[in-house]
Amino acid sequence: MGSEGLKAVVIHVTGFKKFQGVPENPTETIVCNLKDFVEKRGLPAGVTLGSCTLLETAGDGALSTLYKTLESGIPSSNANEQVVWLHFGVNSGAVKFAIEKQALNEATFRCPDELGWQPQHLPIVPEDGGTSHTRKTSCSIEAILKFLKNKDYDVTISDDAGRFVCNYVYYHSLRFAEQKGHKSLFVHVPLFSRVDEATQMKFAASLLEAIAGTC
Repeated sequence: MGSEGLKAVVIHVTGFKKFQGVPENPTETIVCNLKDFVEKRGLPAGVTLGSCTLLETAGDGALSTLYKTLESGIPSSNANEQVVWLHFGVNSGAVKFAIEKQALNEATFRCPDELGWQPQHLPIVPEDGGTSHTRKTSCSIEAILKFLKNKDYDVTISDDAGRFVCNYVYYHSLRFAEQKGHKSLFVHVPLFSRVDEATQMKFAASLLEAIAGTC
């Protein structure tokens, strides 16, 4: 089919719905509006924005939905395609964007999730070992950080995604991505009261460009 050296990049995006203390989750707005925003702005050649999915802010009870979402991104026939999972979550105390380097195999929820589950010091995937086990993203986060900083976004690299649903989803996604040859990345965003919606939409689009340029 030609151009064997060129790998198409498909980026699937998820965000979360409301949860305790955050009745309006900015990631819900970002994910719901991203397709229209990107259509107007455009993406680099060879890059496609795939699915944009909202997840319940829940761990174990929402696991089947999460895996259906991840499995939906498996290419049907085109082996020359890099699939990237980009997960957005909110850190209500943050004033800047944070690229998460890794996820920890520990579920310790500070409050019940939206389905009422509140684990304490449980391994997310028991067969992976204890709660100190980590999984790291294979994305080039230093290059992504540099790209975003060059566009004047206030962004940092974090090595702690917390222990709540964000870390829970990220751990499962990193594990799935490793098994399927995909890539996975989690990014925490602030509330719109800290960084306004217009800036966050531009950041999300720039992040897609940064990921595409480093795959």
